[in-house]
Amino acid sequence: MGWWIDPLHSPPLSLPPGWLPSCLNDGWTYRDRIPPAGAGMGVVAFYASRYAHSGVAMWEQRLAAGEISRNGEPLRADAVLAGGDRLLWRRPPWREPAVPVGWGVIHDDGDLLVIDKPSGLPVLPAGGFLEHTVLRLLERRHGDDPAGLPRPVHRLGRFTSGLLVSARRPATRAWLSAQLRESTGSLASGAAGGAPPCRKLYRALLVPGRLTLAIGESLVITTPIGRRPHPPLGAIWCAAEAGDPAALPARSRLTLLEQGSEADLVEVAIVTGRPHQIRIHCAAIGAPLRGDPLYLPGGRARPGELPGEGGYRLQARWLRLQQPEGPVLELQVPPAEGLGTAAAPQAG
Repeated sequence: MGWWIDPLHSPPLSLPPGWLPSCLNDGWTYRDRIPPAGAGMGVVAFYASRYAHSGVAMWEQRLAAGEISRNGEPLRADAVLAGGDRLLWRRPPWREPAVPVGWGVIHDDGDLLVIDKPSGLPVLPAGGFLEHTVLRLLERRHGDDPAGLPRPVHRLGRFTSGLLVSARRPATRAWLSAQLRESTGSLASGAAGGAPPCRKLYRALLVPGRLTLAIGESLVITTPIGRRPHPPLGAIWCAAEAGDPAALPARSRLTLLEQGSEADLVEVAIVTGRPHQIRIHCAAIGAPLRGDPLYLPGGRARPGELPGEGGYRLQARWLRLQQPEGPVLELQVPPAEGLGTAAAPQAG
């Protein structure tokens, strides 16, 4: 196992070893093209609906500051848009929070790269993070590699630690992405069949006393996951409303490992890979992850909270992949602090 810390930064003494300090990035340019249905909208109205994290007043300030241009011409006042207009929003540099950037390399065969991602490090740019992400750190470390740049093929939540899979070859990324998103259609629907080509096991700490399971007993959760209205993001992934035609089928198998006065330790096997699936499914059965600020019992989201906020403990601990060419690959990381012992994965 190898460890890497970004050599371009030296964390201050106030941060633990292996942390990237808070610093300004170089800003970012957001590019949008107005569809025919958007003709007749004002610039401010378009941005307030397109990027709902900011209200009308903030977009008026950005327009007045000269951050927005249309078809190459800077705008200082609101204007009516036409279909096909090209808008640029040049967001000025902003300060990104400190993040942990030391990770363990679990597997690297020249194509597949699997790391043990630390809790607190985002995978892809989003939610105020641009440079302080796994993607950007991989680009810095592997940008000149002859074998190519490894790119993540799935996401883990910012505060979910554990196995994160990247690949250098585009064909491998496409195959792995499909495997990690939906292992097998038959198993996802509950049908009988052989072992899936991909199996993922997580460990999590839940609010105690909510499960009616005995130690070692399992429960299958099949609550569909869909989008629901949520301020300030507009919509957010939650337990789907009954009858939602756009809801995504989802399947998790939860096993109770330990019970305690402060938390219950569970292992969760997922077949589907839906957004925030474990957090939503545990909340849907009335046992949210301990410290999860977002999901309430029942699987709804708490208004005003964001998906990237932490406080919960969740680890992607074990992964089995049937490679396109070659043997089955089984990888695991030691349980994170507070997530139990290194017991063998549960059967089933």
